[in-house]
Amino acid sequence: MISAIAVSVAAQEGSSALGLQFGFAQTDFRTNSWDPKADGKELSNLGLNGTKIGFVWDATFVKGFGSMIGLNYTFGTHSSGWVSKNELFEYPKIKTQDTYHQLELFVDWQYKFQIAGDTYIILYTGPTLQCHLALTETEFVRTVNGEDKTSHTIHRYDYNDADIHTDYKRINVTWGVGVGFQYDRYYIRGGYDFGLINPYKIGDFSEVFGPVYGENSDSGRATRGRVDQWSIKLGIFFWQSDK
Repeated sequence: MISAIAVSVAAQEGSSALGLQFGFAQTDFRTNSWDPKADGKELSNLGLNGTKIGFVWDATFVKGFGSMIGLNYTFGTHSSGWVSKNELFEYPKIKTQDTYHQLELFVDWQYKFQIAGDTYIILYTGPTLQCHLALTETEFVRTVNGEDKTSHTIHRYDYNDADIHTDYKRINVTWGVGVGFQYDRYYIRGGYDFGLINPYKIGDFSEVFGPVYGENSDSGRATRGRVDQWSIKLGIFFWQSDK
């Protein structure tokens, strides 16, 4: 990743620009369920919707070909609906809310097809290094009198053997593809990033659930999955230079 940035900067011979982008992002935690009754071939999909903001450096090396390097901050959240804790009683009800924060260092190798003047269609692909700052899972309880309160909060990156849940690694690497449109100093880009790293810290679910449920904890089922993300961003270059 660092090498790609160094090569990108060193190879610059054409135009360059510094800009700011803002947009929508959905991060998908596609992870295998720990439930022994679940189909081991199925991945659960937790989509967290949020926003992305960051600074970008855009450079053209030779006609049409170049790269965009940037640092993003991404925030996302997802809330379930209220459900009854007991099938026989309407209350208490519970719901969960997942919230995450992360930083992203990316390099997009791109080609700009000039349509006319300062108007371009862009195709790009490249890696992103994600550093997950926080991922919390909070459970809320609603009582019969309508009072809502926090039941508990789990920090998914602070793994502890005593915790009865699975936790994730803070570092993830993705590879993305996307398309964009640029007019003068303004652009819009949309793409999808595929996770390349298994997000789980543990090797199989029995490492956490085995000590609690014994041999019936589905021992040997390997943890697996990936963290994907799709996004759409609007940007503006507030400084440009032609060499």
